[in-house]
Amino acid sequence: MESLGTMVSFFSQKVREKVTLIRELPLKHSLKADSAHLRTPAAFGLRHGAYRSVRSMVEAELRAGVVNFHRRTDSGSRTLLRLHRSLLWLKLMLEGLSEGPGADGRYRTPGELSRDAYMVALAPHHSWVLRQAAEFVFLALPDRDYFLQLVCVQTQQEATPILRIIIHALTQVHARTQQILAEYDVLELP
Repeated sequence: MESLGTMVSFFSQKVREKVTLIRELPLKHSLKADSAHLRTPAAFGLRHGAYRSVRSMVEAELRAGVVNFHRRTDSGSRTLLRLHRSLLWLKLMLEGLSEGPGADGRYRTPGELSRDAYMVALAPHHSWVLRQAAEFVFLALPDRDYFLQLVCVQTQQEATPILRIIIHALTQVHARTQQILAEYDVLELP
């Protein structure tokens, strides 16, 4: 994503920070519980601990009172929710990129596709300042051919089947996560 420019790199860095935070939660949790500081899968909570799955993490954090429905807290559930919304943005953007030209024979630009996906997935949860910053990102995005090269193809015809495979995987992950977050009523955390 860094190849897409400074603004996109900033947002990519935010995603990496969230992923790192979630990856470190089992270690943080296990170090509190395990004074020997063993570096085994079990010590990281990956076999039987609270962080072995999305469901177990959400359940454990709700039980422990780590998730707060009225103010922001540093919980894995809240961080996962932000990543979940970003995943929806990516899925919607790639769906647009996989489509053919419109009735006017013109392909929509990555900036247009990103803006539309952003308005659905992320804008409702962002402040005015972040929404304005996102507009600058959309204006600065490279052209469609550049995006096609990122998925190692030269033409739209080559890209469409590859993008559909990626979109299918993203859809499955998003749907499963959505189901769990909805089941525990954590889709609207602050």
